Amino acid sequence: MNWLQPPVPKPLQPADVIDQDYKKLRWQVFIGIFIGYAGYYLVRKNFTLAMPDLADKGFSKGELGIALSGVSVAYGISKFIMGNLSDRSDARKFITLGLVLSALTMLLMGLFPWATSSIAIMFTLLFVNGWFQGMGWPPCGRVVVHWFSLKERGTMMSIWNVAHNVGGGLIGPLTILGMHLFGVWESKFFFPAAVAFVVAAIAYWLVRDTPQSCGLPPVEQYKNEYPADYAADHEKELTAMAIFKNHILTNRLLWYIALANVFVYLLRYGVLDWAPTYLKEAKGFSVKETGWAYFAYEYAGIPGTLLCGWISDKIFRGRRAPATVIYMLLVLVAVVVYWKNPAGRPWVDNAALIAIGFLIYGPVMLIGVQALDLVPKKAAGTAAGLTGLFGYLGGALFANVAIGYIVDKWGWDGGFYVMIAACILAIFFTALTWNREKLNVGVR
Repeated sequence: MNWLQPPVPKPLQPADVIDQDYKKLRWQVFIGIFIGYAGYYLVRKNFTLAMPDLADKGFSKGELGIALSGVSVAYGISKFIMGNLSDRSDARKFITLGLVLSALTMLLMGLFPWATSSIAIMFTLLFVNGWFQGMGWPPCGRVVVHWFSLKERGTMMSIWNVAHNVGGGLIGPLTILGMHLFGVWESKFFFPAAVAFVVAAIAYWLVRDTPQSCGLPPVEQYKNEYPADYAADHEKELTAMAIFKNHILTNRLLWYIALANVFVYLLRYGVLDWAPTYLKEAKGFSVKETGWAYFAYEYAGIPGTLLCGWISDKIFRGRRAPATVIYMLLVLVAVVVYWKNPAGRPWVDNAALIAIGFLIYGPVMLIGVQALDLVPKKAAGTAAGLTGLFGYLGGALFANVAIGYIVDKWGWDGGFYVMIAACILAIFFTALTWNREKLNVGVR
């Protein structure tokens, strides 16, 4: 795929225009990856919204759950493999291509009846969609590490991370509008896909690969902020073998945070996916009450994520482990309150859920940022992909499948023992990077 290769660096612009162009393009590319990644969420959860309609066609909940699992399985694998490919590709083309292909898959599911005629076909198409979805995060990470310095990344990544809340929140109104305009349930697939094509075009218009591709110096030179291990060869494109051999397989800190991510994701989805059932069965919540609690959990994550990124940049000067450990300790307290609060005090349950939502998305975001920090810029996508692979195929799948069986056998107490253990293990593996991170990400 030669056309996906990074553009050749342009000659350096005159010194008197560099600052003006840098400021303009930094915000332009950031807006581009924010809008572009939000667009990915317009074509990620469509099947979930269409499941009631498919159930009316005779598919069981178990069958639909099997079909839905295709997205998670493919996404975890793709984020790693496509992350490596993105390190050797033009971010502008890569993020656009993934979004277009994902939108095409959803368009196909909405327009052709055979595409939703069997579980096998739906699983296959959702697996394909999950694979294309894995092309979204890595090029955005590549853009951030090239356009923003080490001490800016926590803040910028926390702001960018809100894109998934924005995109995920828009899918509901778009579904309602599509049903109003076309009057068929299949519009839940094809109408958001049509909007995603427009978003892809906007992203392509705004995003640029690296400062060098625009005739600008590396961000370290522009900001005069060099990581302790920075060298001139960090600006050279790397082969897949060099990335894996020199920066991934032998990077002990990266493996520590990948393992930490397993337990962060287990807790994230263990609480999120089982909250409606737990609140109904153990706390006596109504459907309406569980719906609002679920909403509060998700949207509390926005300010929590922004604050976590700011803390890691401004208070801990670009170190990520301290902020992650602090947040996870507070999550542990909130989970215990959520578990032990007696039924009949819903305000305590809601407060605990809001606290967990506020806190858990910070570490989710920050582990990704730490992965970017721990490798040269040209290996950023692969590093983030590794943590994503562990998070989804380890933590998320375990939360979806195993916790259900654990609760069936040992009750909700058994489920909470698992989540508390996950919290402690996430803190343990993150803490292993505490001292070494000082040396790796110190700025000179």
